[in-house]
Amino acid sequence: MSIIAAPGRAFTLALHGGTPVVSPSIPIVSVTISEEDIQAAVAVMRSGMLAQGKNCLALEEKFAKASDAKFALTCANGTCALQLAYEPLFEPGDEVLVPAWSYIATVSMVVARGGIPIFVDADPETYNIDVNDAAKKVTSKTTAIAATHLYGNPVNIDGVESLAAKHGLSIIYDAAQAHLATYRGKGIGAYGDITTYSFYATKNMTTGEGGLVSTNDEELFKELKLLRSHGETQKYIHGRVGYNYRMTDLEAAIGLSQFNRLPDYTARRQKGAAAIDRAIAAIPGLFAPKITPNARGVYHLYPVRVDESKFRLPAEGTVRDEFCKALNAEGISTAVHYPRSLTRQPAFEKHVREHPPVADRLSKTLFCVPIHHNLTELQTRQIGEALHKVADAMRA
Repeated sequence: MSIIAAPGRAFTLALHGGTPVVSPSIPIVSVTISEEDIQAAVAVMRSGMLAQGKNCLALEEKFAKASDAKFALTCANGTCALQLAYEPLFEPGDEVLVPAWSYIATVSMVVARGGIPIFVDADPETYNIDVNDAAKKVTSKTTAIAATHLYGNPVNIDGVESLAAKHGLSIIYDAAQAHLATYRGKGIGAYGDITTYSFYATKNMTTGEGGLVSTNDEELFKELKLLRSHGETQKYIHGRVGYNYRMTDLEAAIGLSQFNRLPDYTARRQKGAAAIDRAIAAIPGLFAPKITPNARGVYHLYPVRVDESKFRLPAEGTVRDEFCKALNAEGISTAVHYPRSLTRQPAFEKHVREHPPVADRLSKTLFCVPIHHNLTELQTRQIGEALHKVADAMRA
């Protein structure tokens, strides 16, 4: 059994010639393609019916039901899902409230639509969009808010929906990382105007590439369906300009097979996260992710926040970066999601009015440790042991 180092107990870091906590390393993510997934894909290939078809429809129906949405449409990927969602909900030149702390696609598709992104700071504890800061940035030109359920942690939906109702804003939830997350006991598809998902290879379930949009508005559903497939109202008759953003039945077959295991995968992630939470609670200067009140997160990623004042400053770089180097040497893979806030991205330079301070701070103090459905109990203990070991060695 792995033993967690008590605070103050001296161990030589592997970075400095000591013995690693674990070898080989625990990977940051784990992509599982089962024999069932393979056979589902083979069956489609043997059928010769590769394009969007019955498997896409079945995945749409199952995913909508599981997330408490009335309607769902599969599509090519999560970025396409955002583009489909944004087009009917705001016009070029409209201001859209967006998170300064998120993956770039949440905002880049606002810009692609011709919208003007208004960057909102992050909540310092949940890392999702700060509704109080958002309220300060509403103007007469603001028509929508795009909020990410980041790391699989639902945003403060009550706050977002109250703000939207007060100012007549459309709501788009980016749930690329939040499959099967819930808020007030309901799937997150029950909320907002449109919710988008990604099924990229490293997501909680995958189709390889792929995405999905859901809504509870039948008219929006019809419009999204037209946009997804060249605006075609009947064969070779096009009522509007649209795109080719369809998912293939081959991808959907893999997704259906993966979807059958998603509840179990989710429960494993939650169990692993709870174990790491307990380890971090005993380490001064490190903070586990805080789930939004009334929500149940699904831990696509597990971000750890460092209080730099509790640790020795390295000769160069940040305390966070030194933590990652040390953990990697101990056999615990790490990743930084994200190394800079979106207002620091060159692509958005002309849209930036200020650099939100919390988002900037997170870019220097957050790192992720492994969380996935293949983590064993031993591995979660080893992650906790390595965090203790590194923190003790680096303490100021």
